[in-house]
Amino acid sequence: MLLPEANANEASIVSNLEVIPISALKSAVDFLNGNTIIPPAQQNTRELFAAHNHQYDLDFADVRGQASVKRAMEVAAAGGHNLILIGPPGAGKTMLAKRLPTILPPMTISEALETTKIHSVAGKMGNHASLISIRPFRSPHHTTSDVALVGGGSIPQPGEISLAHNGILFLDELPEFKRAVLEVLRQPLEDRCVTVSRARFSVVYPANFMLIASMNPCPCGFYNHPEKECLCGPQGVQRYLSKISGPLLDRIDLHVEVTPVPFDELSSKAGGEKSENIRNRVIEARDRQIIRFKEAGEIHHNAMMPSRLVRTICELDTASEKLLKVAMTRLDLSARAYDRILKVSRTIADLDNSDAIKPEHIAEAIQYRSLDKEGWAG
Repeated sequence: MLLPEANANEASIVSNLEVIPISALKSAVDFLNGNTIIPPAQQNTRELFAAHNHQYDLDFADVRGQASVKRAMEVAAAGGHNLILIGPPGAGKTMLAKRLPTILPPMTISEALETTKIHSVAGKMGNHASLISIRPFRSPHHTTSDVALVGGGSIPQPGEISLAHNGILFLDELPEFKRAVLEVLRQPLEDRCVTVSRARFSVVYPANFMLIASMNPCPCGFYNHPEKECLCGPQGVQRYLSKISGPLLDRIDLHVEVTPVPFDELSSKAGGEKSENIRNRVIEARDRQIIRFKEAGEIHHNAMMPSRLVRTICELDTASEKLLKVAMTRLDLSARAYDRILKVSRTIADLDNSDAIKPEHIAEAIQYRSLDKEGWAG
């Protein structure tokens, strides 16, 4: 196959395909006439993959404070859970979200090839690129359209949710997205693929991604702020939160409040824990899940468990069941929180290297359901 020089590396990762890089049309003619010899482009896919699958410019060690939020992100990464961060402007929501890929398990070679294929179809590979070996992080602006998010067009192209396949889709300032745009996320979050239909054909693109979202708690941004007063009132807060539908929130496992970092922690010279250390714990927890779901087909981590499996895999002892019952009653947690708490508690138990879900695992999972608490916004 004769290809432009800029695309040769990308094509050369395909097995049993000889790719000839061409710099000009005259070179192609000379090669075909046998007047010049152009060596084929060659890539050792596995060496290329191994060389780049741990390369990140960001690290959790840069983050001061926010220990509870970093713990929640570790839980989300370990179980593949969707996560929403709620907090005032400047609290560090975006900074934390951008570092989440650094603690996810490295991609396998098959995941890397699959991800590369999607980006190649969309024309997003860039010149001289060959293989995507780190997990994608896609962050579309809140003015994006539903077609740009899901995919489509006269010649259907993958959208942002497919470009985030095997990685993270980050939606900053979630309530600012158009409601119609957010609602199209519901089916892909459930099915982990998206179907783009046209009159004569339909295309199915994969969309197995972690959804990470962030939002202010109210229009002014200072509801529940430790120092500043919120000017919105309970009704304004509820109106703001109602921009996000219940069915979409139902697909987000962890709701985490982010508070401003105190000055003492912000000015501390001591660095935080490195992403590499957190990632090692996440990998160990994922390994437990791979063994657990070995016979379960396409289920690879706890967040993918359907309700039928939750009841059998997330069995509770008497103390844990009692604690969950008390929490559901006293905190006025909604019914949709029940399965989510069980899935998250199973992940916390995996991080704790525990076969059984213990009361402390349930207690931690309960605190990650801020938006399910009745009266959270007054």
